[in-house]
Amino acid sequence: MKMTGNTVLITGGTSGIGLGLALRLNEAGNTVIVAGRRKELLDDITAEHPGIDALVLDVADPDSIARARETVAASYPGLNVLVNNAGIMLRENLLAPAGLPAAEDHVTVNLLGTIRMTYAFLPLLAGKDDAVVMNVTSALAFVPYPSTPTYSATKAALHSFSESLRIQLAGADAGVQVIEVVPPGVRTTLLGQQDNDQSMPLDDFLTETLDLLREKPDAEELVVERARFIRDAQANGSYDDVLAMITSS
Repeated sequence: MKMTGNTVLITGGTSGIGLGLALRLNEAGNTVIVAGRRKELLDDITAEHPGIDALVLDVADPDSIARARETVAASYPGLNVLVNNAGIMLRENLLAPAGLPAAEDHVTVNLLGTIRMTYAFLPLLAGKDDAVVMNVTSALAFVPYPSTPTYSATKAALHSFSESLRIQLAGADAGVQVIEVVPPGVRTTLLGQQDNDQSMPLDDFLTETLDLLREKPDAEELVVERARFIRDAQANGSYDDVLAMITSS
């Protein structure tokens, strides 16, 4: 992925990693559209950060995705980067039947949202110069956090989906790079981690991730050092120890 001159659409762009990426990429000389459900938040962002555009989008709603695609195709014909970042993370008690709706919401937003966005927007990206689909997954795709079982499962599924997407696009010679971003716990409001000393400061995560991308623009995965031990746990034989550590945290 080139670092400047892109037109970038970021889902879940009103806070946390999504908003942080939007600000950094805009500063680097990219046209950035942040997408989210709440128009008032989008209005605040565009007012505070001139040069960033906004789009009302609910990735849980197929009709909203279809409308967003039509708007982007008409207003941003140069779109060449899609960042699938929207997601939710909630604790679940699998022994409590009342928790099922939360589990279903994770699948709808985190997994189906990304899949539907990819199907909808790939035709706009295919054939463009420097086209990219960037999927934000999680280190928990590789070792789950048992307190958030469906979140972890959706991120594992998105890792698998990203791998298959990359191979299919390469085989079709579509010219679309697929990048998976693998965050550790980051200080955002996703699970109320904004003040958690054990989580990585957001600015540090953004700096390291974008530095990795500058160093290796053809990267398939962007894994910061604090996520590496989880990402590689299965391969290096430390999976059980890492799972026990995550479980106790």
